[in-house]
Amino acid sequence: MSHRQTPGRRVVITGVGVISPIGIGRETFWTNLAAGKCGIGPVAHQFHGAAAVPGGFVGAEVADFDEKTARELVPKAQRKSIKVMCRDIQMGTASAMMAVADSGLDVTSVDHDRIGVDFGANLMYSPPTQLNDPCWNCLDDDQQFVMQRWAHDGLTKMEPLWLLKYLPNMPACHIAIFVDAHGPSNSVTQNEASGNLALTEALGVIQRGAADVMVAGATGARLHEFKVIHAALWGELGYRPSDPAASCRPFDVERTGEVAAEGACSYVLEEESHARARGATILGYLSGGGSSCVAGNRRLAAANAIRAALRSADLSPDDVGHVNAHGLGSPEIDLEEAQALHDVFGSRGGEIPVTSLKGAIGNSAAAAGTLELAGSLLALQQGVIPQTLHCDQPDPACDVNVVRGEPRSTNLRSVLNLNLTRFGQASAVVVQCDI
Repeated sequence: MSHRQTPGRRVVITGVGVISPIGIGRETFWTNLAAGKCGIGPVAHQFHGAAAVPGGFVGAEVADFDEKTARELVPKAQRKSIKVMCRDIQMGTASAMMAVADSGLDVTSVDHDRIGVDFGANLMYSPPTQLNDPCWNCLDDDQQFVMQRWAHDGLTKMEPLWLLKYLPNMPACHIAIFVDAHGPSNSVTQNEASGNLALTEALGVIQRGAADVMVAGATGARLHEFKVIHAALWGELGYRPSDPAASCRPFDVERTGEVAAEGACSYVLEEESHARARGATILGYLSGGGSSCVAGNRRLAAANAIRAALRSADLSPDDVGHVNAHGLGSPEIDLEEAQALHDVFGSRGGEIPVTSLKGAIGNSAAAAGTLELAGSLLALQQGVIPQTLHCDQPDPACDVNVVRGEPRSTNLRSVLNLNLTRFGQASAVVVQCDI
């Protein structure tokens, strides 16, 4: 699936809002990314872990984000709503408002019918302790749970707005309220493919003339009891006993799996003439997006998504300056992704620069793609490609040109961002800083 450009309606990026394990705000995020800071380590702020290790858990946590931070970032009139948001939603809404502020967009003066929201999220779960009192209240004298008592004695002990705290469509709902958006609104829940899908849908909305401004992004807080169990059951969790911070090793010959993480990243997308009319700073052009789902064949899904994104942008593989890869750190998935890159780029498959940011920020699933794209977008403002951490010995079986050690200078200011899920869903977007 791809979206083709509509003549005369080019889509630009004018604002970025980042909440990541290596910093909050795009300036801090880029400074730390360029310096090679790693956000992976023992998780101490809350019980949310990725891999059981002696003395704690390894994950990529945003330790300096809490409810107080979220309240400070959202509109004053809406701060009371923070208490009915779980951590995923708080991060997502906060990053969206950071993007709006970064863009300089005055949401009180725009045509509210011409602004919309497209946002990705993971499935959300309440903490298991949330059910403690309701369940205990349904025990009989023998301490056995009695289901017949649940409606009267159990459910009534739940938080009145419990469900609203954990619905994955709520980030888009809250953001639409915050910016008074009356235009198209959608929510995407496709795990790691979500971020690029949200951007691609927002791109299509603007291209077909249904809106002039879209707030698009994704959020994901995987450092949660249930989500960690799911990650352990469904995939490989990376852990390096000698250096826990290096537990995620994209494309490295010694990679052992992913590291669960949290974060959020949002963008303000605008039709180019709308942005120029208000004197906005243009950070880049969202030129195309594509997606594919091939159950049981991630390699083909990834190749399909890349080709669809390039068709959408009316570009050839030779026009891509670098690839910001999914780079999960999984022995199997990294190899399949590398094979997909060779399928699309042919003889250039081992030459085109490839980076992955998961060695620094882990895998927040839905938010991973938008965070990774931000890394490339901000790097290209400086004429460089961000480096991949902990790829000390690139796997010759993958045969990709991994950017490592330090950011690499580049004259080609364009990036293809790719993400895929373990189930064979893939999404890609193309961003150019020069057109």
